Amino acid sequence: MGSHRNALVAAVRQELAEARGSARAVLAAAESARGEAQHRRRLVRDAYATCLTQLAAAREAARDDIQRRYRGETTRLAGHLRGLATSSATGAAGAPWRLWSPSEPERGSRPGLLRIGAITFEDTTALPALIPLLDAAHLHVSGPSPAVDDLIAGVLLRALGSTRPGDVQLTVYDPENLGGTLAPFAPLNPTFVGPGGLGSLLDELAEHILRVHESLGGQYPTLADLVAARPGPRPEPWRLVVLLADRATTVEMTASQRAQLGRIVRTGVACGVHLVVRGLELDDDPTVERIVVRDQTATCDSLGRLEIRLDPPPPPERIAAFGRSTAERMRSGAGPARLADLEPAKYWTESSLHGLLAPIGDSTDGTLVEVPLGDDPPHALIGGPSGSGKTNLIHTWLGSLATRYGPEELALYLLDFKEGVSFARYAAGPRDPSWLPQVRLAGINVNGDREFGLAMLRHLGEELRTRAQAAKRCDAGRLAELRAEDPTGHWPRIVAVIDEFPVLLSGRDAVADEAADLVEDLARRGRSQGIHLVLASEDAAGIQALCGRPGLIAPFTLRIALPKARRVLADDNLAAAVIPRYHAVVNTESGMSGANRIVRLPDAGDRTGWRALQRRLWRMRPTGCEEPRLFDGDAVPRLPAALRPAGRVPDANTPVGSSPGAVLGERIDVAAQPARFRLGRMPGRNLAVLGTRTEEACDVLAAAALSLAAQGPAHFSVICLEPGASHSAARLFAELPSADWYDATDVHFDLPARDIPHYVLGYALDAAARPGLRTLLADGPEQRVHVLGWWRSVPRLRDTLGGIGARFDSIGAWVALDVPGADLTPLHPQPGGPVWYPRTRRALFFDRSVHRTPEVIIPYEVNSDHT
Repeated sequence: MGSHRNALVAAVRQELAEARGSARAVLAAAESARGEAQHRRRLVRDAYATCLTQLAAAREAARDDIQRRYRGETTRLAGHLRGLATSSATGAAGAPWRLWSPSEPERGSRPGLLRIGAITFEDTTALPALIPLLDAAHLHVSGPSPAVDDLIAGVLLRALGSTRPGDVQLTVYDPENLGGTLAPFAPLNPTFVGPGGLGSLLDELAEHILRVHESLGGQYPTLADLVAARPGPRPEPWRLVVLLADRATTVEMTASQRAQLGRIVRTGVACGVHLVVRGLELDDDPTVERIVVRDQTATCDSLGRLEIRLDPPPPPERIAAFGRSTAERMRSGAGPARLADLEPAKYWTESSLHGLLAPIGDSTDGTLVEVPLGDDPPHALIGGPSGSGKTNLIHTWLGSLATRYGPEELALYLLDFKEGVSFARYAAGPRDPSWLPQVRLAGINVNGDREFGLAMLRHLGEELRTRAQAAKRCDAGRLAELRAEDPTGHWPRIVAVIDEFPVLLSGRDAVADEAADLVEDLARRGRSQGIHLVLASEDAAGIQALCGRPGLIAPFTLRIALPKARRVLADDNLAAAVIPRYHAVVNTESGMSGANRIVRLPDAGDRTGWRALQRRLWRMRPTGCEEPRLFDGDAVPRLPAALRPAGRVPDANTPVGSSPGAVLGERIDVAAQPARFRLGRMPGRNLAVLGTRTEEACDVLAAAALSLAAQGPAHFSVICLEPGASHSAARLFAELPSADWYDATDVHFDLPARDIPHYVLGYALDAAARPGLRTLLADGPEQRVHVLGWWRSVPRLRDTLGGIGARFDSIGAWVALDVPGADLTPLHPQPGGPVWYPRTRRALFFDRSVHRTPEVIIPYEVNSDHT
């Protein structure tokens, strides 16, 4: 007896270990194949059935105290099974009736299992009992009629409720009750077949299966494989055929009808035809799932000997309500494609060698509408008034491109001149560290920083020249030829999106003129080198801004017009005036009539869905893929830690022999480089900060001093003559490695000579005694003494230098804060002064030994409490 008990214990342990191992293996496989919905569902479904079989075997083997001893092990195994069952029957396929509601599956995913009841284990643990149907099996149900009919009604409701409206075509053969058995499904308008119609029904199903086989053409083994490989709506609905036969039907079936039924059993599942049979015998086949009902319990093939406690039947009123709502949706037509519906079966499998092609929505018949960018058409114009869905269209298009073309094939540059942050979703944020791997640059809130738009266009112009030179070396005329001749080079197609681009071309100043020239050059020559522009505008004025330069607008042959858009399509093309909301006109012939395609746009505003997609792509990013540069016009950059002294000891790694450079702020460019003022032993190497904004002036001086202290041994003299700046000056003094402090009581400019550079930091120097300061400005730089001072106006600086008629030669560089451009005329080489409209946290920087024209910079944030 003891040996028998030990053997039994060993058997139970072995069974439980194998079951746990199967569950762990399947869970690991499902996690590693996250993107493969079909493979995951098959693994989970098989694991669910396998683990249940092993659980049943363990239950049969265990007895009495042994079963109680290993209750904890089997409970843990039951927990794994519950998790597998939950992922196999999601939403309407597995929810209890009290919580049940229809749910649509993700596009490209295959159907899961369907719940019919629960399996009670150990008297306390209930596991969902699931069976296969769509794309997997036929059902043969036997038992007492009311219970069987209730089970069939529940299976049908779950199958229909977990698929899209119209994806399942229901046919019912019910000769005894003339369709009354499944009358609650009548609102779905199923096909009811009466007595004597079985033979013609079987023939019609056989012909349908033959037609599907022909459409597969040997390329795909099953209809399910075809659907998974091709995005868009199903080419054929599932045919769900319910055969409720009576005794007379069984007797009257001919041999040919039985043979036809056998053919349908063997070939139907592969072609999307599924039988749910009561009262007829089906041939044995791997696709036949047999369910034996005994009043309130049942057993089935896939769950072995485990007893199922059947769920109660679904309430008839719930079936009827579902039928009415589904029928209404079908009458109103299919809804527009979702963003997920535009995704390909596999990410990043497309090549951009000859162009870019991605869907942005679907037509009214459900066919996806693809938008091209390449040699023809090379560039795109998007137009539509405020609220017409322009930003949603851009997000949809970019998401569709990003799922098809990886970072090696596509690079995105994005600018938003609206007062918004729509492109911020593509960069890493405080709540979500992921970013879109194809994005190189994203600019938001740049409506006040046209200089950044100009910087991006300059960057693209440099890229165009680089590609043109490489193509010339390889004797290549187009990007495809260049990539063929230089396979080791990195030549992705570039798409630059500028939303509300008229802001960039407004102003009638040097920025607008240069931006227009660059856009025209990129539009004319960019197509051959794989650089594509997408310009979007809310109103007609934006298009008119381009129409004034015919050479600029001509290459924009792809036009996308949203409802009520004007001047995007040709004058005689009125399609945009009549399309409804959430639609767009896609035209690849410069807006000419006759080339319109109407597309229904999905909603790309679901941030949760977008984050999930972006995280998937982010995890796929190749090694070395750099995070995109995010420029936020409303954000103030902080002085980088690398530009601060590492402590009281200067940085010993600074190169010897180069002139120290005072960092004044961040340049408005693609690389976010600091703006530097070199301080060599030459006349005039002094800096004047001009304006009345105390905080920004203090930040400019602090950034300059700290960056100089980080570059090598130096001494600082801090002179503070403005009480409002004393706090900032004192904080800077405390952080400098070597410094003296002067205020209004002891200020002087007769400073001792030193062996290291000496920097005089002056706060409100217009309040200082002038003769000594004037001498220091004139003679100090050649003695390695440089003044970095703040004057509150240009006239006060001129008074320091000698009054009316004084020359500004001793001021080699200046930073203007809230000083109008006309007031800077004495400091600027061109008559009338620079074109400069002061704005908060922006400054105009001019170094006469470097600049031809001043540049706009952003003073770093240095002295605020959180820095």
